[in-house]
Amino acid sequence: MKKFLIVGLGNIGVEYIHTRHNIGFKVVDEIANELDGEWKTVKLGSLAEVKIKGRTLLLLKPNTYMNLSGKAVQYWLEKEKIPIENLMVVTDDLNLAFGTIRIKPKGSDGGHNGLKSIQGILNSAAYPRFRFGISDEFKKGQQVDYVLGTWSDEEKELLPERLKMASKAIQEFALGGLGNAMNNYNGK
Repeated sequence: MKKFLIVGLGNIGVEYIHTRHNIGFKVVDEIANELDGEWKTVKLGSLAEVKIKGRTLLLLKPNTYMNLSGKAVQYWLEKEKIPIENLMVVTDDLNLAFGTIRIKPKGSDGGHNGLKSIQGILNSAAYPRFRFGISDEFKKGQQVDYVLGTWSDEEKELLPERLKMASKAIQEFALGGLGNAMNNYNGK
């Protein structure tokens, strides 16, 4: 049975639950809800195991805070003997319009502290990542407040549909491979 580690990046704590920066947590929550996964507190995070057509997806929400996400990713990759190409890291992206999906096989951290931590600890930028657009609707100097802010009313209304699309894209990654997921979902 093929195993995948799907890591949603976010920050733990009640004050972060509905922030843009926690979209990674929201995406893995959606997958767990759709595939009847149950969250358990484990070393370095919360984990839900789901199965889909002969594939096992380990959904991880690190509890290390964003800047130390690499610790949790490395631990679970090694513990479960999952190859780096079966890793998918889900993160927010200021450079994409709200809800837009961009899946890539590798890339830079783009200034994202979670990705920076993962790349530093894995000593590689060659792992699949899933970027969820949060747009850049903030005034100069307001980036931190915007990223750690809550969704607008319009975004809240559209979020459920975008989360379903994100879940489908990640399931496609596990079932049909990275190329299919990119071809079918990038830019959507």
